[in-house]
Amino acid sequence: MRMAVSVPRYTVDDIERFPDDGNRYELLDGVLLVTPGPRQAHQRIAQEIAARLWTGVRATGYGNVVGPGVISLPPGTQLQPDILVYPVRFGPMMEWARITEHWLAVEVLSRSSRMYDREFKRDAYFALGVLQVWLVDIADRRVEVWRSRTEHEVVRDVIRWRVPTLDVVVPIDLAEVFAGVE
Repeated sequence: MRMAVSVPRYTVDDIERFPDDGNRYELLDGVLLVTPGPRQAHQRIAQEIAARLWTGVRATGYGNVVGPGVISLPPGTQLQPDILVYPVRFGPMMEWARITEHWLAVEVLSRSSRMYDREFKRDAYFALGVLQVWLVDIADRRVEVWRSRTEHEVVRDVIRWRVPTLDVVVPIDLAEVFAGVE
C-alpha cells in the first residue's frame, strides 16, 4: 500500500514568525528550505565580493548592495541570497516585496546549501526576474556566472560585471577574494 506524502506549505508571514535561531529560513513556492548559519569562510568570501560590488555600484550611487538580501514574492516565495544588488531607486526603507528589479544574486556555496543553491534557487532567481546569478565555489576557487537558466561561464580569474543599463564595469579579482581562505 502506498501512502501519500504530505509536505507542509508555509507563507512569508509564517516564516516572519520563526525564531531568530541562526538558521536561514527560506521559501520556494511554499516549501520551507532551512540551512544552518554560514561558517566563517563563507561570510568572509561574501564580504569580499560585497565590498568590491559596493565600491563599484553603491559608492558611485548606481545601486544597492546588501548581504544577505531578500527576494520576496508573497505569499509563498522568499529567498535570501548571500548578496543582492538592485537599483538605487529602491530605498533602504522599502519593503523587500516592493523591490521589483534585481540585478544580481550571489550565493556562496556551502556543504549544507550547495544542492539548494545550484538545483533550485538558481532557477528560482531567474523566474523571479533576477538578471544574473553567481554561484561561488570556495573549494574550487571559482564562480559560475549565470546569465540565464542555460547560459553561463566559469570564471577563475577576474569577473567583469556590467551594471545593467549603464556603461559601468565592476572588476572582481577572484585571487584577491579567495586570498587567505584555505
